Amino acid sequence: MNLESKYSYVLGVLFIGSLAYFSSCTSPSGPTGLSDHTIIPHPVAITTANGHFTLSTTTQVGTDEESLIAVAQYLVSQYEPLRFSANTDESTILLSLHAKDSLLGTEGYSLQIQEEQIHLSAQTPRGIFYGIQTLLQLLPPAQIETSVEIPTGTILDYPRYSYRGSMLDVSRHFFGVDVVKRYIDFIAAYKLNTLHLHLSDDQGWRIEIKSKPKLTSIGSTTQVGGGKGGYFTQAQYQEIVQYAADQFITVIPEIDLPGHTQAALASYPALGCTGEQQDLYTGKEVGFSTLCTDNEATYEFVDAVLKEIAEITPGPYLHIGGDESHATKKEDYIYFINRIQQIVNKYGKTLIGWDEVAEANIAPESIVQQWKSAGNASKAAENGNRIILSPATLSYMDMKYDTSTRIGYTWAALIEVDQAYNWDPDTITMISSDMILGIEAPLWTETIETIEDIEYMVFPRLLGYAEIGWSPQSVRDWANYRLRLAAQEKRFEEQDIHYYRSPVVPWLAQDSIR
Repeated sequence: MNLESKYSYVLGVLFIGSLAYFSSCTSPSGPTGLSDHTIIPHPVAITTANGHFTLSTTTQVGTDEESLIAVAQYLVSQYEPLRFSANTDESTILLSLHAKDSLLGTEGYSLQIQEEQIHLSAQTPRGIFYGIQTLLQLLPPAQIETSVEIPTGTILDYPRYSYRGSMLDVSRHFFGVDVVKRYIDFIAAYKLNTLHLHLSDDQGWRIEIKSKPKLTSIGSTTQVGGGKGGYFTQAQYQEIVQYAADQFITVIPEIDLPGHTQAALASYPALGCTGEQQDLYTGKEVGFSTLCTDNEATYEFVDAVLKEIAEITPGPYLHIGGDESHATKKEDYIYFINRIQQIVNKYGKTLIGWDEVAEANIAPESIVQQWKSAGNASKAAENGNRIILSPATLSYMDMKYDTSTRIGYTWAALIEVDQAYNWDPDTITMISSDMILGIEAPLWTETIETIEDIEYMVFPRLLGYAEIGWSPQSVRDWANYRLRLAAQEKRFEEQDIHYYRSPVVPWLAQDSIR
C-alpha cells in the first residue's frame, strides 16, 4: 500500500473525511473536543468522542512492558502531577506495545482517550515516545494544581518521512553541552528524530580527536569574530549522543571536507599543498580553503579522524560535508570524495554529503543532502541515492524573517513563518517522492552567538518543518496551522523560549515581551 493509499485508508476507517476546527481553538477555555486541538505536528487522523478524561494529582502512569519503563518515567518527569506505578491495575494512563495496525510502523502510535483511562499503544518504544509528545500537548503548559479535563477520542498517527531533522552549527560559534541538550529537547518535542551536528569549519574544530591533538589545542581556540571558541571532549560528545538517544534522536556528526578546513590547516599545515603555516580564521567568507587532495597525508588524517568519530557514534551515518569547495579543482574534488567514501564505508557507516558530492562517483547507498542544486539532487536520485531536502531558500533557519530581523542572512531568501511552512517536498523538486528520505532544517551560526539567538531564529519556524516532515500533505493547511501555532505560545512562554512574534501569526498574549 503506497503512502497516499495509507492516508486514504485511515481517513476512511475513521470516517473523518476532513478534520474540522472551531473558533474555540483560540479561546482561553481551550479545546471542547479532540478534533478542536492545537497539536503540532498535525496527526494523521482523529476521531472525537463525547466525554472527558480527568487528569489529576492522583493519575498514575503504568506499563507491563519492561522496555517502556524508561519512556513511562520520561512522561512522569515531563508533567509533575503524574506518578509512575508498577501496578498496571492502578494505572489510568497505560502504555503498551500491543498495537497491531501495520500502518503504525516503527514510529507510529495509537492514543485512545476514554473517560476512565488513556491507552497509548505502539509497536515500539519510539512510537510510544512520539505519542507522549502528543499527549503532553493536550495538557496545559503549566503544571496543574488540582485536575484538568482532556477530551475523549482516538488519534492514529505515523510519520510521512523516516528522516526528520535539524542541523546545529557549533563551528562558526561554539555552543556547549547544555545548549545542545536544550536544542535536543526542542526538536524531540515536535517528533524530529535526527540532530545533525556541524563539528568543523574554517572558524573552528569542535570535536576531540585523540590521535590529532592539535585540532583542539589550536584549531578550536577561536570562532567568528574572534571569541574563545571551544570543543567537545569525546566524553562530552558521547554524553550528547546518549542524551539524544534517550529521546529517540540519532546524532549525525559532520566533518566538512575538503573545503571549510582552515581550522584543520592551521592545526596541521602539512595537509595543505604548500605545507606552509596557516592562520586561524575568524571571518565569515567561504570557499577559500582546501585540503591537498594529492597528498597521502591528507587521507591518513581523514582516516584517523573518521575512525575515532565512528567509534563514538552509534548511529549509521557520517556526514562529510563536501560543499563550497571552490578552492579545489573539480577533478581533484571528485577523486577526494571517491576516496573518502571508501573510508566512511570501511568504518561501517553510510556517507551523507551536501549535494555537490553527486558530482563524484558515489555509491547508491550514500545519501545526498540538497541545499542548493536541484540538478545535483536529480542526478543523485537517478543514481539511486536517497535525498534529504534542505533547500536554503525555504529551510535555512539562519535566514532573516524580514529585513528588520536583528540577526541572520538574506543571501538565500527572507523566510517568514508562512513561507517556512507552505511548501511540499514532493512538489518543489523533480525527484520522485520515493527517493526523498526526508527533510532537515539547518541553523548556521555565523551571526548567532547565544542560546537566545538560537531560539529566536528557530522558533517558531522549527514547528513548521516538523509538521512538513511528519504530517500527510492532505491534512496540512496554513489557515489552521497558524491558529495551532499561536496556541503554542503558552508553551514557549512556560519554557522561557525567546521566540519571534511573527506578524503573520495571531498570537494570543498581546502583552508578551518576546
